[in-house]
Amino acid sequence: MKSLRRAGPAPNLTMDSPRIFTVSELTASIRGLLETRFPFVSVAGEISNLRQPYSGHLYFTLKDDRAQIKAVLFKMQQRYLSDQPVDGQQVVCRGRLSVYEPRGDYQLIVDTLDFHGAGAMQLAFENLKKKLATEGLFAEDRKKPLPLMPEHITLVTSPNGAAVHDFIRVARSRCPQTGLAVYPVAVQGEQAAGEIAAAIVDINTQPHTDLIVLCRGGGSLEDLWAFNEEQLARAIAASRLPIVSAVGHEIDFTIADFAADLRAPTPSAAAELILPDSRALALQVDQLRGRLYRTMTARLERYAGRTAMYRQQLGMMRRPLEQVLLKLDHSAGAMERAVRNRLAAEQERLAQAAVRLRRQNPLILLQLRGRQLVEQQRRLRHAAGIFLENRDRSLARIAGVLDAVSPLSTLARGYSIVRKAGDGGDIITDCDQVEKNSRIEVILHRGYLECTVNKTGEKRTRPGKKISRKRE
Repeated sequence: MKSLRRAGPAPNLTMDSPRIFTVSELTASIRGLLETRFPFVSVAGEISNLRQPYSGHLYFTLKDDRAQIKAVLFKMQQRYLSDQPVDGQQVVCRGRLSVYEPRGDYQLIVDTLDFHGAGAMQLAFENLKKKLATEGLFAEDRKKPLPLMPEHITLVTSPNGAAVHDFIRVARSRCPQTGLAVYPVAVQGEQAAGEIAAAIVDINTQPHTDLIVLCRGGGSLEDLWAFNEEQLARAIAASRLPIVSAVGHEIDFTIADFAADLRAPTPSAAAELILPDSRALALQVDQLRGRLYRTMTARLERYAGRTAMYRQQLGMMRRPLEQVLLKLDHSAGAMERAVRNRLAAEQERLAQAAVRLRRQNPLILLQLRGRQLVEQQRRLRHAAGIFLENRDRSLARIAGVLDAVSPLSTLARGYSIVRKAGDGGDIITDCDQVEKNSRIEVILHRGYLECTVNKTGEKRTRPGKKISRKRE
């Protein structure tokens, strides 16, 4: 796909923007927005107002029953046309949107143009693509990884096409040691899809192939229709070997591209994507070999220096072997004495530990703890008895005091409690609290009395004098 010239970042066209654009700036910004938002589109419609000036470019209007858009097909792109377009033809144009700034018109710059029912074929293409995508045939998790350096590649293509020669030329220049084989099939026509699918099945039964490449040059939608067949897409998805689709030009997309494990824009680009550059690999190997040689040389020189130093140190040892043996004998005697002394000390420690162990015999300690437990139980029972006796005496004393001040004791001595009749009646302590014929209750030591007041009054008795006051 051709690179698109950008017209700069889109302006901020808000109502609050203080900037004032020139017509050129605004038109350039709109052009940048269109080219960025619609980098490549396919549009179906009818050709009208077709004209071809001296420049050789084709200018026409692409329309349907409700709208129209201006389009231009430059002279260099007309070499891909199978027929000369005329007014009234139904076509499918593929290209990009842009703006012709001198007039401020937006237009479709056409890269390819398909005739003869291309609109229906495009619709069939989109429907099949949607169907297979829904089934998961294009899912990324189904894609098989390609070998890093394949040993053998089989090209499924027409042996007479230029595409296969482009692939072989690039492959031989990049990695000549990789084996290449051509499986001849028809790449155009009604029988092409079946032959390609059968070739994929056959190659999967052969043990020597690492990778399959579907190879074909560019053409119209009708020319490439074999690679849009459902049977071919399912054969690609069912392949055990990874498959690369290198069909058409960079702008051509087929169903095989989506079903394959890798899509290459052109056959020569497929060779570049699949095969590493052997010269670059050889250069890298040489660089690694040089680094390894320098590393090993430096390490060997370092070890040689250490060996020379150790040899020099050994050569400086002038002590005779007899002195070394004498020192060894002295050391052996000192070690023997040290071992004997250590053994005696350990035996003494063992004897002391045995004495301590006998003293700390668990059975003896258990018996001693048992006697202590029995004594503690006896002392606890004795202390508990004394505590309970003291509590009993204290309780009896408190009960006596409580009995002395208890109202029941007072009632037992002949006194009574008078209160107004009814639940919760007030205690009567004064004759003024009741009136004649009112009902009262008299609580005795045993039982109670219900009474009716016939008369109230106060009566005080003093020595030698009686005063009585009555109230009716």
